[in-house]
Amino acid sequence: MKDFVLTVQCPSRRGIVAAIASFLAEQGCNITDSAQFDDPQTENFFMRITFRSETGTDLESLRRGFEPVSRPFDMDHAFHDAAHRTRVLLMVSNFGHCLNDLLYRWKIGALPIDIVGVVSNHLTYQKLIVNNDIPFHHIKVTKENKPEAEARLMSIVEDTGAELVVLARYMQILSDAVCSRMSGRVINIHHSFLPSFKGANPYKQAFERGVKLIGATAHYVTADLDEGPIIEQDIVRITHAQSPEDYVSLGRDVEAQVLAKAIHAHIHHRVFLNGNKTIVFPASPGSYASERMG
Repeated sequence: MKDFVLTVQCPSRRGIVAAIASFLAEQGCNITDSAQFDDPQTENFFMRITFRSETGTDLESLRRGFEPVSRPFDMDHAFHDAAHRTRVLLMVSNFGHCLNDLLYRWKIGALPIDIVGVVSNHLTYQKLIVNNDIPFHHIKVTKENKPEAEARLMSIVEDTGAELVVLARYMQILSDAVCSRMSGRVINIHHSFLPSFKGANPYKQAFERGVKLIGATAHYVTADLDEGPIIEQDIVRITHAQSPEDYVSLGRDVEAQVLAKAIHAHIHHRVFLNGNKTIVFPASPGSYASERMG
């Protein structure tokens, strides 16, 4: 028996759930988990179903057979093999806490992905990456060579078959062209002090203003800097007794956890773009153990 995931997004109307359930039953499939949301603002319907084929139905047969079902509802849908491991390209600069955290989760199986390479504009983590038997790509970025650097980046994406790019504290701004081309396939992480504390040393700025909460935001990258659809956020409370160094340490911890959770949601097809927002369904029972991170 094989496990699959079906994601559906379409205008809201009567009969969607019944049509999907009937199709899966006819194909000899058993639904193991289902989540749905009807957005009254956009009048769009979102659904994620995990199911098991008990008759050996393959992915292509499901895709072909579902077309007549989806057409009357104008469904944007996709079938996924639940065993497929998303091919991920990581990008990092000089802050390694998110990179190290992702590598650890990947090693212990908490983040079931295939890391196809790491791109960096510095050589700081070259040895770490090579020692993990992961291809390392050094792409130096300057104002003068940015078009060439991005062309090389996109070449690496294509050559590796990367399905997702993760900016694990990569401190370079991607061009509008790259953001557009990779829409919905690039995840970034940053502190949640924006726009209050921009530039260098945001945690020092926060300390000087007596901030009581430190947070982090993971989002899809768009041409609007740090304003893409949010996937995951979290906070940690701090007190007046903590030092600027404590702020940095706590900030790094929450950034790492939020980024990992966002990636986990993406690779399990739990995230739906909904205009400038996202719909994020909770983890299904089969993946709950690996969702409990940190």
